[in-house]
Amino acid sequence: MIDWLSLPPLTSLRAFSALAETGSTVAAGDKLNVSHAAVSQQIKALEAHMGLTLVDRSGRQLELTQDGRQLADALVNGFQTIARTVSSLTGADADRPLHIATTPMLAAAWLMPQLGGFHTSHPDVNVILSTSPMVEPMDGSGIDVALRYGQGEWPGLDSAPLFLSPMVVVAAPSLVGDAEYASLDALADFPWLLDAGLSEANNWLEGIGTLKKLSQGSIQLPGNLLLNGARDGQGVAVTVRTFAETDIQAGRLRVLFESDAVKGYHIVTRPGVQRPVLKTFLKWLKKCQRECFPQQ
Repeated sequence: MIDWLSLPPLTSLRAFSALAETGSTVAAGDKLNVSHAAVSQQIKALEAHMGLTLVDRSGRQLELTQDGRQLADALVNGFQTIARTVSSLTGADADRPLHIATTPMLAAAWLMPQLGGFHTSHPDVNVILSTSPMVEPMDGSGIDVALRYGQGEWPGLDSAPLFLSPMVVVAAPSLVGDAEYASLDALADFPWLLDAGLSEANNWLEGIGTLKKLSQGSIQLPGNLLLNGARDGQGVAVTVRTFAETDIQAGRLRVLFESDAVKGYHIVTRPGVQRPVLKTFLKWLKKCQRECFPQQ
């Protein structure tokens, strides 16, 4: 339950948030369409209300104290949540394209082939697809939904499994034969196919302390070409098992090692009100999930 009487006035919080964002009372005043003196007065009132020093005024430029930075971060998240909810409820952001963020590996191996079906069913929806191996922040970025690989735990965000699948080390029988290998170190003499950028596969290799050992004599290439090269016997590769399952079952690839961690791709959204276009996409995505991953 919120203790409303203990909260500082909203005008003071807005002034402080504007100062934290712009770095000066003049710029904050311009942003709020008030004088810089009014901003200073509101911030002093806020400090008096809280009994804390939020701004260090000892230098030539204003700097936030540790308490001030902590409050500023909370205000950014709070005001952004309010703004998104108001936009969703009023339809102010109805024309903004649906922004999906995912990794290059998932985009190439699964999402892009599926998106044609979404466009056919919803030709009026404009989509922005951004691919990055990095976990992109969702606050203030305009991202509506992210498809991320992990254990499904991202603080402050809602997540639901899309599909779970371990990492596997695979290679063509023509390269590694039918011998058993005791460890990844036993594969050091084979060429390795590594994603040219950061990726789920590289993160896993680095996490087990193997990536540096395998960087000598490796072949770096775009992630969407890893399985092609592995099938052709050009090197050993790491991938999400689901993406290689057809080749594994057909005997084109051998599983040499498999991770124990229960990880997979998750549908990640911000908590709160979802705009209609996001609801439409999530409903379609759940349908794809049932069709593509019926055992999940």
